[in-house]
Amino acid sequence: MKREERIAKYEEILDRAEETAQQLEAALDAYRKIQPDLAKLEKYYTGPQWKKDYEADEKGRLPAGLKRGVLSEDGIYNLLERYRELKEQFSSDD
Repeated sequence: MKREERIAKYEEILDRAEETAQQLEAALDAYRKIQPDLAKLEKYYTGPQWKKDYEADEKGRLPAGLKRGVLSEDGIYNLLERYRELKEQFSSDD
């Protein structure tokens, strides 16, 4: 491999690695910032209000156009599990 080719090859690796590091830093920052809201979501899901809201939806008491993914029985649980798994991955990478 010629010198110019080698330099170009490693320059491309450097550029990709820098971009990946920036993306990871942004994702980790977003992950940290969402934690307080995620705790609120978990508290809502495990508290009595979620069940009341769920029952109101089941009885047709909510407006038809209201987005209600938060009331799916698996939606919040699956999301919380994903975040727990991510947290485990961060811990195991140390």
